[in-house]
Amino acid sequence: MEFKIASKAKTFTMALIVIGALFTAIGVALNMGEHNFTQRIIANGLIDSYFFFSIGLGALFFLALQYATETGWYAAVKRVIEAVAGFLPYGIGMMVLIMIVLTITDGAHIYTWMDPDTVAHDELIQGKSAYLNKTFFWIRTVVYLVTYYIFWQGFKKRSLREDIEGGTDIHFKNYRRGAHFLVFFSVFSSTSSWDWVMSIDVHWFSTLFGWYTFAGMWVSTMVVLVMLTLYLKKLGYLPKVNDSHIHDLGKWTFATSFLWSYLWFSQFMLIWYANIGEEVTYYMMRIENFKVLYFSMFLINFAFPMLLLMSREAKRHSGILTFVGVIILIGHWLDAYIMISAGSMGAQAQIGFMEIGMAIAFAGIFIRVILVNLTKAPLSPVNHPYLDESIHHEI
Repeated sequence: MEFKIASKAKTFTMALIVIGALFTAIGVALNMGEHNFTQRIIANGLIDSYFFFSIGLGALFFLALQYATETGWYAAVKRVIEAVAGFLPYGIGMMVLIMIVLTITDGAHIYTWMDPDTVAHDELIQGKSAYLNKTFFWIRTVVYLVTYYIFWQGFKKRSLREDIEGGTDIHFKNYRRGAHFLVFFSVFSSTSSWDWVMSIDVHWFSTLFGWYTFAGMWVSTMVVLVMLTLYLKKLGYLPKVNDSHIHDLGKWTFATSFLWSYLWFSQFMLIWYANIGEEVTYYMMRIENFKVLYFSMFLINFAFPMLLLMSREAKRHSGILTFVGVIILIGHWLDAYIMISAGSMGAQAQIGFMEIGMAIAFAGIFIRVILVNLTKAPLSPVNHPYLDESIHHEI
């Protein structure tokens, strides 16, 4: 069955982009005279580029995971995963653009290690300069993004070929490529988070940070996947997707929410308990200036999934899954905001028209791209070797 974008969906995504642009324009008009105006715009660009790029990357990871583990149940929702992963080229473009801006502006007071004047008067940054310098930063960034793109392009081409050729050769090639991707991703998902996010707090580091950002990426991706699947089911698409598939997506959302919460608490508790000055500075700044927002973000991302998705029935209920999903996405956007804006602007960071507007506009673009991706291939794979198993999936 071919997917066609409904006129309501086109109107909705366009409305998001227009409303987002309007809010952003109001924010620009209200804050143009601020001394950190440019820094604030660039920080918002980094937040939204990173957040939505991460969801596309998370979908690519989840697809590779299914290939590498030869999972059967997911075949019926495979094209949904591929559609979200298809945002990756756009996310890469956004990330490259914002990184170019940051490099030209010597870090825009966000990556202070890019500013020669700051480095010249900071011995700690000088000690990290062999790793944190513009040239090596760009080498790593290009390697990350090119590797992700190559794997995404390969999975996409083989998926479409499989519909035509059938057999198991393509499946086993995807199995091997999925395992290869997980090896690269296991390293790059951590090191890229150090480069793009943790280096904002250049004097601070955490060995759990890569896992923490990965968990946030994963749960955000699962929320998008389950909400997109429910949307398509509501429109009468995906007839082969049953309640058990929805249940599995709900379980993934529930499980990854707990994984993120566990890592948040582990990182916080270990650093706070050790009470080492160069480590607790990260939390002291956020708690002193963003106490309500910081702990509310954690409670939202932990309590809502735990209380509302505990039961079997809740994991199959479209209304509950959608409500929790929206809350989780907002919560994890706030997590990205606190990591990036609070780290770069400190007490001067705030959420206003500009932050809300840019997030809404990016969301509109993100949704529109995914809907367009769904039109480029049949919603159900034709010759996937586990399709029959997936159709008869019952738990």
